[in-house]
Amino acid sequence: MIDVVVAGAAGRMGSRIVALLRETEDLRLAAALERPGHPALGRDAGEVAGVGHANVPITAEVEAALGQGRVLVEFTTPEASLEHLRLVAAGGGRAVIGTTGFAKAQLAEIEILARRVPVLLSPNMSVGVNLAFRLLAQMAGVLGDDYDVEITEIHHRGKKDAPSGTALRMAEVIAQALGRDLGKVAVYGRQGMPGERTRSEIGIQALRAGDVVGEHTVVFGGLGERLELTHRAHSRDTFARGALRAVRFIASAAPGLYSMQDVLGLK
Repeated sequence: MIDVVVAGAAGRMGSRIVALLRETEDLRLAAALERPGHPALGRDAGEVAGVGHANVPITAEVEAALGQGRVLVEFTTPEASLEHLRLVAAGGGRAVIGTTGFAKAQLAEIEILARRVPVLLSPNMSVGVNLAFRLLAQMAGVLGDDYDVEITEIHHRGKKDAPSGTALRMAEVIAQALGRDLGKVAVYGRQGMPGERTRSEIGIQALRAGDVVGEHTVVFGGLGERLELTHRAHSRDTFARGALRAVRFIASAAPGLYSMQDVLGLK
């Protein structure tokens, strides 16, 4: 039995992970975390998730919840995730992090902490999206510089970071396959008179509306044809199930920094 600690247990993703843990035989909800002052503190995590009593109250006592051998699952904020990961590393635990929006310095610290404990970091836990990463690398490699690359993504109005971590990862995969430096060729939206599109740029556009779970489209536009790859998430359960698959992987992994590509054997 693998003991799981869910951070952000009352949030969109956290509550779905709590709910789906009830359906597993090899994973157990050991603790549920929320930020200090959150209205769900003290309530039962299962009841908050809408799946009945789980006998696990939501708490803000992070250090007490994280123990050796336990797997932390994070879909919160970069600051909270990094703070929790420091405690995981100090206590000999393990972590699956789906949080997005990390700054470069924060990612560098995660890499250092992963030398001490197993950490899985992925901007998207969906099996379909991670297969798309592999396909995009192949598509970009074959199509080459003759095709313009544009990425659009749309999420619900409550999403705080833009572009999404998934869109950025798609852009990174494509840029690497084309031998480009994303920091130099990325274009985030256009306005006014930006001039003619350059051959090397990779466009990334973010839309926010309603309750959209997540949709990403990559367009390869050539002269006379256009090739598109689209992934649409209809439910957050696709991310939650992927996260539980990641938990099973990281529970027996050696210290290091992993991704969903490792979980799915796509590397």
